[in-house]
Amino acid sequence: MTLNTTLTTLDGFALAVQQDGPDDGPTLLLLPGQANSHRWWNGLRERFHDRFRTVTFDYRGTGESRGEIGPWTTRSFADDARAVLDHVGADQAVVYGTSMGGRIAQFLAAREPARVSALLLACTTPGGEHAVERSNELRARLGRADAATRLQMLFELFYTPAWGGTPESSTLLGDASMTGPERAAHLKVSDLHDAWEVLPEITAPTLVLHGTDDEMAPVVNAERIAGRIPGAQLRLWAGTRHGFFSERADEVTAEILRFLDAEHS
Repeated sequence: MTLNTTLTTLDGFALAVQQDGPDDGPTLLLLPGQANSHRWWNGLRERFHDRFRTVTFDYRGTGESRGEIGPWTTRSFADDARAVLDHVGADQAVVYGTSMGGRIAQFLAAREPARVSALLLACTTPGGEHAVERSNELRARLGRADAATRLQMLFELFYTPAWGGTPESSTLLGDASMTGPERAAHLKVSDLHDAWEVLPEITAPTLVLHGTDDEMAPVVNAERIAGRIPGAQLRLWAGTRHGFFSERADEVTAEILRFLDAEHS
């Protein structure tokens, strides 16, 4: 059963925190993508519960973590993630960050090396001038689309036709409860990310995962991250898109567990 608690940060923001899995298991911190709450991990976190206590939290401006919009960044969200680890009593955690969550995880691992026992980065970028972002055409199309069209576009950017689901059956396509200013703040968090200079400081064993047909975060970003973090390993899923870790969850989870077993054997 999920344990729901609230963490009040040093600046007074109330963050909703969720824990599941065995109480005595090692901690796996799961960081979702931009403009998404912990629900991003519904149907995925359960795959780890035979060996991990999974921990999530709702980013500021999502889910049950609502309050004043501030000058949020991937660095400040990494500070929130560290506070969550303190809150749940985890001295160390495996950190699995996807999309914007992967950007946040980069700063967490670089700034808190003793806290991150292993790092998993999926469908993410290093940010800054070294990142290859989605095309201006795609940005423009998403920006001018109405809500229904944008949802369908995101669905097609995340999944291949082989998945067989619908936009309504996905947990990855955004927190519909967010306000326009909250969504804009999250977009800014992603857009201003630049961890290039700190990536070589990451000491945790690192696995970088990506879909080769990802238009949201082109696959070259995975190659650049893996080349920048000492000893990082790279795994690619041919023909998959931004949500490959969900669409191919069985394969991706098995690969993650093999990596963690090898690193801790």
